[in-house]
Amino acid sequence: MQQMNLDRLDRKILDVLQSDGRIANADLAEQVGLSASACLRRMRALEEAGIIEKYVALLDQRKLGRRMDIFVEISLTGQSRETLENFERAVARSGEIMECFLMAGDADYILRLTAEDPVDFERIHRDHLARLPGVLRMKSSFAIRPVVRRTAIPLDRDG
Repeated sequence: MQQMNLDRLDRKILDVLQSDGRIANADLAEQVGLSASACLRRMRALEEAGIIEKYVALLDQRKLGRRMDIFVEISLTGQSRETLENFERAVARSGEIMECFLMAGDADYILRLTAEDPVDFERIHRDHLARLPGVLRMKSSFAIRPVVRRTAIPLDRDG
């Protein structure tokens, strides 16, 4: 997959969209200094190139009662392709797991999940984590509070 060369205007469009994905095209065009049609063409090109994957609403998990962030380090029984694929398929099916990263280092994977409270985490552990295939060891860490949580990718380089 070839990487698209982004110019200053593309980066400005992406910066604005990362902070307001619902902005009207006319308003976006005005902010970045383009005509509405030129702005829309650039947005479509960014979408077609896969740089803009999708548009979503970011929810405040705490206001929805999910006050806990838990990070779970997973070590698997082995590193065979089948073991990794079975684990990854199971993780993808679990709506309770917010993020999963394949790691280099002590753990094979790190998962991030959210829970209402320790009782809710116990339910998630019993119903989801304990059923993941190929797990040798799990180590859970409870976050005290987020210090930095970003969704925007830094794009401001070269002006």
